[in-house]
Amino acid sequence: MIEVNQLSKSYPDLRSGEILAVDQLSFIATPGQIFGLLGPNGAGKTTVLRILSTMLKPSDGSAVINGLDVVEQPEQVRRQIGFVSGNLTGYERMTAWEMVEFFGRLHGMEKDQLDERIETVFEWLQMQDIRDRLGAKMSTGMKQKVSIARAVVHDPPVLIFDEATVGLDVLVARSLLETIGQLRDEGKCIIFSTHHMREAERLCDHIAILHRGSILADGTLASLLDAHSGDDLEQVFFDLISQHDKSEGEPNTLPAGSAGAGA
Repeated sequence: MIEVNQLSKSYPDLRSGEILAVDQLSFIATPGQIFGLLGPNGAGKTTVLRILSTMLKPSDGSAVINGLDVVEQPEQVRRQIGFVSGNLTGYERMTAWEMVEFFGRLHGMEKDQLDERIETVFEWLQMQDIRDRLGAKMSTGMKQKVSIARAVVHDPPVLIFDEATVGLDVLVARSLLETIGQLRDEGKCIIFSTHHMREAERLCDHIAILHRGSILADGTLASLLDAHSGDDLEQVFFDLISQHDKSEGEPNTLPAGSAGAGA
């Protein structure tokens, strides 16, 4: 389970004095659920996920993963999570097996347990044919499988996907979404960040629309459509952001006819 309470993150800025990237954010994500963070470029999605994964410290508020505070107990938190992003960098001179093994050892797994777990993960992700392939010779789809394998090798209860389908072709992206659905069915608590409406509609059990560091609305797809009288998620998304910017006197973030692209 993930519990976020009044979470804020600010950065110093020479012109304004401070940039507020995340503003008093609160939400709960539960086991067996895909919690979607949907927002345009600069909404604060990646900042939130970096705080949850202990890469950033919040300026205020708290985030707790399975009873562990991300600031007070970062090492224990890292053992509870797996992180997958759209950045598919790896080690070019290591094989798929060696990369996943390396991450398992970082999590303190013993060799016998680790070897058995890697075999299980490679079978599940259909990776046996690339187990000895070097990173430098992998396709994008192969690299994404390795990213997932190293995120789940220690069998964490919480998984974080940060714009994980960016740059993937249609077939690889579809396979990734199916894999995420399987992980949800296994009882994992999943945070899924995206700017793609169709991905959120298809995959997420609960959706939070994030803009300028704040949640404008959240709920199931059905409840969002009902509460905001939208024909689809894209229309609800566009209307909420446009109304917010207008009320704050900000320039419209989204051009006419667009639902917003970016991370």
